[in-house]
Amino acid sequence: MAFVKTAEEIAAIEQVLARPRFTDARRAYLNFLTTQEFVEAVLPPGLLAGPQPMVTVTVGQFGSNCVGDFAGATISIPARFGKVDAAYVLTMFMSTDHAIIFGRDLFGEPKKQAEIELKTVGNQLRGTVDRMGTRLIDLSLSLGEDSGPARSQAATFNIKAQPSVDGNGLEADAVLTLAEFDNDVRLNRTAQGTLILAGTVHDPLHEIPIQEIVAAGYIEGDLNAKARAIGTIPATDFAPYAHGRLDYWPALDTSGQPAKEAAE
Repeated sequence: MAFVKTAEEIAAIEQVLARPRFTDARRAYLNFLTTQEFVEAVLPPGLLAGPQPMVTVTVGQFGSNCVGDFAGATISIPARFGKVDAAYVLTMFMSTDHAIIFGRDLFGEPKKQAEIELKTVGNQLRGTVDRMGTRLIDLSLSLGEDSGPARSQAATFNIKAQPSVDGNGLEADAVLTLAEFDNDVRLNRTAQGTLILAGTVHDPLHEIPIQEIVAAGYIEGDLNAKARAIGTIPATDFAPYAHGRLDYWPALDTSGQPAKEAAE
């Protein structure tokens, strides 16, 4: 029965959940310095700021063994939890519901659906993210030389949290997760880049101060991922951050009724 999986089907599902693989990835990235005040304001309780107030913006296209082909974009900040250093994912955008559901439910990634493009013409590359009629990210790169194949590791902090069913607070304490990636890089080109961030009430990217662009580049390759839970954050402490990761629901009111009247 399709609505109830067999033991064999569950084994196949869990094998993919435990070892997702993202193939033929094409990723443009840009790192810039922001302010220490901004970093400290957006990092949740328990996470400490990294050595520099840095922000990384990535726009890419991917194949996979789990969610088909998709495009995605990420904004992240270096952080530390205990002795673990990783990038805290501030927000993410995906082009398909498969990619949203998989990463949000498994890793706790703060994903939203958007229109994402990554186009290359000669040595010029442009990555864009459009959502609800606003171009949130506009990344342009002039590509340089390829430094050749390499292997590298990376890690991200994400947080799994659910609003309470009655609408007040969170259902339970938030779970801090660590996703670890083994990268098999085939192409690694340096770049000079520019970045424009815009925002809305739902996606306030315009509030991220851009102080100085530090580095940019373009890579192609495959990623193997795995994740685990490494801590918790009390529900009351994380609630402001949890709501900040979602859309601002009052701005989507099309009922035509004042909030007090609708509640009666």
